[in-house]
Amino acid sequence: MMSKIALRYLPGASGQTQFWHAAMQQLSAYQDQQVIAYPGFAACPQHPQVYDFASLGRYVSAQITAPCVLVAQSMGGIFAVEMARQQPSKIRALVLVATSGGIDLTPFQVADWRDQYQQDWDLPDWFVTARHAVIEPYLSQVQCPVLLLWGDQDPISPVAVGVYLRQQLPNAQLQVIAGGEHDLAQRHAPQVAKFIEKFLAQQL
Repeated sequence: MMSKIALRYLPGASGQTQFWHAAMQQLSAYQDQQVIAYPGFAACPQHPQVYDFASLGRYVSAQITAPCVLVAQSMGGIFAVEMARQQPSKIRALVLVATSGGIDLTPFQVADWRDQYQQDWDLPDWFVTARHAVIEPYLSQVQCPVLLLWGDQDPISPVAVGVYLRQQLPNAQLQVIAGGEHDLAQRHAPQVAKFIEKFLAQQL
């Protein structure tokens, strides 16, 4: 039964767990849903073992204790791809929404999010200044099904980034939401949820 599929959600750089709440409500038929909070972000208490980007990745990975579908927003996609290639038995599928990290974005003329995010959100300094993990060389190692969701009005991660990822990932499909910006999963939650439901029904 589809309702038995566990969904685990990863926030983007803001760390806002409520970002996913609208989509989760649309996907209420899936009884096992959880957002993984990032220690030190968005009022989530700090954790002594989370002090840089790599340690945050290890913390996130440790929260995945059973097979699930990972649904990741933006920078959360870095952690999702890393787990899919390093722990394939735990990751049944990926949903990457407007992923904007871990690859060389120079060819895509993207907007720089860092200064604005640091002003708007409670982020650790090390996250804004860190050189984040590079996932580009490992994309071909991700064998699980991948749904790529992009908005056609996203200056931070344009559709061209999604097209590139579809080409690099062995088992990926891309869906583009008209009028969607970088927060499309929140503002277009019903449409995002329908794409996720269809994808999971086809693949799992």
